[in-house]
Amino acid sequence: MNRENRSSRNQPLVPRGFKPKLGQNSVGRDPFFQCQPNPQSPEGISLAPYVRTLPLVVDAMLDLAQVGSEDTLYDLGCGDGRILIRAAQRFGTQGMGVDIDPERILEAQQRAREAQVQDRVTFLQQDLLTLDLTPATVVSCYLLPRSHLLIRDKLRSQLRPGARLVTHSFDMGDWLPTATTTVSDVINTYTIYLWRI
Repeated sequence: MNRENRSSRNQPLVPRGFKPKLGQNSVGRDPFFQCQPNPQSPEGISLAPYVRTLPLVVDAMLDLAQVGSEDTLYDLGCGDGRILIRAAQRFGTQGMGVDIDPERILEAQQRAREAQVQDRVTFLQQDLLTLDLTPATVVSCYLLPRSHLLIRDKLRSQLRPGARLVTHSFDMGDWLPTATTTVSDVINTYTIYLWRI
């Protein structure tokens, strides 16, 4: 193994499309892995930067979680709403998306109207740590590794037996997944994780 490969293993994994500001990437203090206050919202902290999930990853997440018409899908850190909108289009799934960023919520609501699924999906500007997850049969999220660890107790205590949790790129620490899969585009391979509660 050459020296470049050895040193690259020690670099933090950063999702495609996320570019931290210069001067903020000192080792051990990478802002990508920190939970940061969101200046746009007094509601709480940001648990992830906004990074769009590719359509092929969205479909693979829904397929791995076996989302169907009888499910209630909650998307934590929903961004522009694409996971919920796609589930509503493909399966008629009811869904709830939460994001702390008001701009993302407005965008998600507009996209749902354009896709004519606004009667099946709801988007709330809210700190996901304050959200009641008990109605969910499936939860999807694409948060930072530390954020996944932060929400584990909430998931364990609020999700009903048989509920599914699906994430991509980042796992849930020492929780062993029920299943995993990968999907690839021309540049990257993405790992998707599933847990049954």
